[in-house]
Amino acid sequence: MRRVLTFCLACLTLWPGSAAQAPAAGAAVTLRPDPGLDAGVRRALAGLPQNVRAGLLVRDLTTGKLLEARGADLSLIPASTLKLVTAASVLVDRGGADGWWSTELTVPAAEVGRPRVSHLTLRGNADPTLTVADGPNSLRALAKQVYARGVREVGALRVDESGLDARTWRDLPLGVPMTAVRLAEWHDAPPPSAATARARVGAALSRELGRAGVRVLSDTVAAAPAFRPYVPPPRTDDQGRTLPPDPLVPVERRPEQGAASVRSASPAGVLAATLRPSDNLRAEELLATLAVRPAGSGTLEAALGRERAVLRRLSVDLTGVRLADGSGLSRENRLTARALVQLLTVMHDLPSPTGQPRAEPPDRTYRERRNAFAEALPQAGTGENVPAHDGRGGTLALRLRDSGLDVRAKTGTLPGVSSLAGYVTGRSGHTLAFALLMNGPEDSPILTLRAVQDEVVRAVAAAH
Repeated sequence: MRRVLTFCLACLTLWPGSAAQAPAAGAAVTLRPDPGLDAGVRRALAGLPQNVRAGLLVRDLTTGKLLEARGADLSLIPASTLKLVTAASVLVDRGGADGWWSTELTVPAAEVGRPRVSHLTLRGNADPTLTVADGPNSLRALAKQVYARGVREVGALRVDESGLDARTWRDLPLGVPMTAVRLAEWHDAPPPSAATARARVGAALSRELGRAGVRVLSDTVAAAPAFRPYVPPPRTDDQGRTLPPDPLVPVERRPEQGAASVRSASPAGVLAATLRPSDNLRAEELLATLAVRPAGSGTLEAALGRERAVLRRLSVDLTGVRLADGSGLSRENRLTARALVQLLTVMHDLPSPTGQPRAEPPDRTYRERRNAFAEALPQAGTGENVPAHDGRGGTLALRLRDSGLDVRAKTGTLPGVSSLAGYVTGRSGHTLAFALLMNGPEDSPILTLRAVQDEVVRAVAAAH
């Protein structure tokens, strides 16, 4: 399976006149000394309960100037604003908005071209958008390809589970195991174990193969055995001298060959479906795609490690940053306002969706809604039905409704925790990146904290 991993970090050289320049890989971002607070921002923050700690940072993305700062380096629980880290890491890992995930069916090398095969193996890299029958990225599409290849009878189905270690996700608050092959239809009723997932996906695939005209003889769906590379036996000549190994690999020991393959659409769609409604399961599914072997070791720890590696590549200061999951449900997560604003800055200034050097300045891409990362964010004040969370506004639909402001940002809420981070267009016409994290006792009044956040955003936009 091919994976798109190339991302044009070199293209971070911005449009002439923009403030930031491409940092060297792993280099620390040098920021000017933090400013104080505008009077209007200070008044807004005065509404915080005394026992609530807050971290705030605001940056003008046109000039690069830091505009507002308070506790920017406080290491705070971010709640669901952590999903910004998950989404950005996956977008970079996939190679940008034109990246994709893939799923394939393979047959034994010795049985390629035969109408009857002993088994088919379903293999994937944790694509969270694979469906049973909806469109080209589906089991139905795979089944049709198998039929077109001339296969008419299959002894049994197997699922390759080697890509992910499902057990390592069990201790997260969601408690849902991650598997290398998933179905989008599972979202509202995820399988409780890898074995259940295997049985479900196998049954669905068997039905689609039957529908396409391919008979499956066994109802049992097994886990595919691990592949063991062929080691040729030692050879000697008639005088006992060692000879080079025979380069010919017996056909029965060769890797299985592809019989069908599908790939997803752009990851931008699933990012929006994750960030706008703040979908916790989708966030964990996205994180899992970073762990899949061979690029990762298949564990949650590997996924978090690759996430940190992406942040380092983007020159985000990891001081005070701790990553524990993809959704932000864990209270072990920690972020700083500085790290979030650095991440928002880079994601605003990344190349065009095709990964090619941009033909326009980043602020134009943002204004004209072609920035895949920013467009996945909730949009404040759109007025959609909040319980549904399925519109452009998502969790910000009913906030800042009459402000007239263009605010695209991610919310975060846990008991005693409220946060907001994203972009707002200031009165100057410049795009401002901001992060505001609040931590207090678990009985802190969340609606009060949100009201303060909204007042801070209004004050920042009015002042700048």
